[in-house]
Amino acid sequence: MPIDRRVARFNRAVANHFVGPVLSRMPGFGKVHHRGRKSGREYSTPVKLFRRGEDIVITLPYGPGSDWVKNVLAAGGCDITTRGRRMHLTNPVVFSDDGQTRMPALTRRILSRVGATEFLSLTLSAAPTAAKR
Repeated sequence: MPIDRRVARFNRAVANHFVGPVLSRMPGFGKVHHRGRKSGREYSTPVKLFRRGEDIVITLPYGPGSDWVKNVLAAGGCDITTRGRRMHLTNPVVFSDDGQTRMPALTRRILSRVGATEFLSLTLSAAPTAAKR
C-alpha cells in the first residue's frame, strides 16, 4: 500500500517548497515539470528517479493516482530537471515492480518498507531542452 495521501498533501503544501530546489540537484532526484489537465497551470514536483537502460524511471510512493502522474499521462510526457539538466521525456507508462526491475538496492529497500511497488517509466526524447533557472 502506498504512503498515505495525507502525507502527500502535506508534502505538496509545505515540504516540496523547501526540499524541491535542493533535491533536484542531487543524484537520484529530480523535478517533474508538468501542466495541469484542467487548469492548464504549470507545476513542478520533486521526485526520486533512476535510469533503466535508456528510460528514466520515477518512483511512485503515493501511487499512480497522484495528480502529477495523471497530468504526465494525459500529456504523453513531461520535462524533468535533474542535476541542473532539463530533459524532455515521452511515452509515460505506469508499471508494477515484479522484483526484477533494475534499481538501486537502497531505493528498493526503502520503497519495500513503505509498500511502494509502482513506477512511471518515460523515454528520453531526441531533442533535449535547455535548463531553466
